[in-house]
Amino acid sequence: MKNQGNRKTNVEIRIGRREFCAGVGATLAVAALPGGVLAAKADGGSSGQWHYYGGDSGATKYSALDQVNASNVENLKIAWRRPAVDPKYTNPTFSNSYETTPLMIDGVMYVSNGMGLVEAFDPENGKTIWLQQPPEGTMDGLQGIAPRGIAYWSDVTDARVFLVRGQSLYAVDAKTGKLCGDFGDKGQIDLRNMGPKYIAHFLSPPVVCRGVVIVGSASSDNSRIKKENHGDVHAFDVRTGKLSWTFHTIPHAGEFGFDTWKDDSASSTGAANVWAPFSADQELGYVYLPTSTPTADWYGGARLGNCLFGESLVCVDATTGNRIWHFQTVHHGLWDYDLPAAPVLATITVDGKQIKAVLQVTKTCFVFAFDRVTGMPVWPIEERAVPTSTTPGEQSSPTQPFPTKPAPFDRQGITLDDLIDFTPELRAKAVELSKQYVLGPLFTPPSVSTPGGKKGTAVLPGWAGGANWGGAAFDPDTGILYVTSVTDPHVEGLVTQDPAKGDVRYIREKLISVPGPDGLPFVKPPYGRITAIDMNRGEHVWSVPNGDGPRNHPLLKHLNLPPLGSSGRVGPLLTKTLLFVGEGDPIIVATPPLGGGSKFRAYNKTSGKVLWETEFPAGTTGTPMTYVHQEKQFIVVAIGGKDHTAELVALAV
Repeated sequence: MKNQGNRKTNVEIRIGRREFCAGVGATLAVAALPGGVLAAKADGGSSGQWHYYGGDSGATKYSALDQVNASNVENLKIAWRRPAVDPKYTNPTFSNSYETTPLMIDGVMYVSNGMGLVEAFDPENGKTIWLQQPPEGTMDGLQGIAPRGIAYWSDVTDARVFLVRGQSLYAVDAKTGKLCGDFGDKGQIDLRNMGPKYIAHFLSPPVVCRGVVIVGSASSDNSRIKKENHGDVHAFDVRTGKLSWTFHTIPHAGEFGFDTWKDDSASSTGAANVWAPFSADQELGYVYLPTSTPTADWYGGARLGNCLFGESLVCVDATTGNRIWHFQTVHHGLWDYDLPAAPVLATITVDGKQIKAVLQVTKTCFVFAFDRVTGMPVWPIEERAVPTSTTPGEQSSPTQPFPTKPAPFDRQGITLDDLIDFTPELRAKAVELSKQYVLGPLFTPPSVSTPGGKKGTAVLPGWAGGANWGGAAFDPDTGILYVTSVTDPHVEGLVTQDPAKGDVRYIREKLISVPGPDGLPFVKPPYGRITAIDMNRGEHVWSVPNGDGPRNHPLLKHLNLPPLGSSGRVGPLLTKTLLFVGEGDPIIVATPPLGGGSKFRAYNKTSGKVLWETEFPAGTTGTPMTYVHQEKQFIVVAIGGKDHTAELVALAV
């Protein structure tokens, strides 16, 4: 069954200076629901379990547990640790960038190991209960990569774990570790069969809602590739594996949004993946898809127009795949500003009105807040004029959407005032370096690199964010959203591509951070931060640096600087009383020079003050989780590094 949600039947409403578009299903859904809205089903971790990658299906990363609290957090010690791959297996090939987060359900923990196979283990000591046997038939010499998460589903007779490994979706019996023979082809579905232009490479967890398991994609958006792959989303029956529906993130002819691609370019453009985690309102039956940039990331001359559903938040019906509503956060994307994290489903109270909201953090450092039933913005979103492209053949969007609340959670754009200025000498060097680049506000387009001239545009945020796949955590008691982010400008300089290597006129020359003077960052600190935002008021509560950053650099050490923040991809864990955040190991892709670190901290939720920290042998690579077993609370996080084998580490008092 193909998706029918892109039909041109829709409701269009003008809101402020932007266009909101809802499918016809949105009106019907509101009329059918008591009170118009329903909450996502979640226990807030009060049961001591961790059912979803993000704690609950609304990705709040919140647990109501408080056995570990401000009075005893300093007593946290390592309770157990387990390697990403059992060392008894010979010559396995896996990455030490172990980005996984385990689940804990009914006294059993489940995780994807370093080679992308599901393991069940004891939450008391980390010892293996069972290991999924590889389709290759042997563990020795096996190659693989761990997805960031897995999904769990059960009813009164059955319990299954779902994950994507390589090009296949697997259903694993949660009791035995054996493939579920009645699902797909003996327990697996080859996703390459979904179409000639579909490739998975999906590292985020699937999501299960209304009896279907839903998977996204991460097909290449590299502008050097001639033939591209579409980023379609697929849903399969949880028992049989039968295809239930497909949502086309790049619309087909006749579907809603196709006319936003000029000259039929939707038929020849790829990607627009959903590579980030999904969120699902289990009671409403809606799934929220955060999409990415269409090919090519930094040049859109071959795909003119706004290019729906690129860089959009799309709400679909889990049963049918029909589009309910959508909002495009970046028009005609040119900056690789994918929506990088799971949308957070939260209940907030604004001007005395309770709203079942969906909160989307972005690489651009905005939080977009909507009513998750109707898609109506919680606060006005304005279309504002932005710089236009000077690249031949490009037609950048003249405006982009700017939320009026809350304020951005990290820096946007670069001026001379933003450059590093710890000393007059460093400031002078940074100003001289800046002459090599085009500087400007947010959404200043990439520019052509010319010999003896500008090397391109210095863009902030860079393509790694702002926010990234670590996302945010939400406190249901206070309405506060906690966002981790980085300040890392990137060079976006375009050069002409060899036609023999690809059919895109311009490609990005290098994927690098903007180099600063003497190996230091180009701009002022903090380079990594945590921001607490009261989503009831749309206002910031506090913002603090996360990590020491380069304050011990030889040119800075004598200045006795406070923490400068570390640029590392990290995810938060929120409990009843504490906020836990690592620094992110430098092994994680797109970590800039001097970024990341090996410390793991507990923060006071109210003030952002560090209450406790420890140093691991490597930095965190996954998002932490927590659970209770045998009346003891544990906190678990994945770590790994260039010189340290990936593992899970559990802490307890």
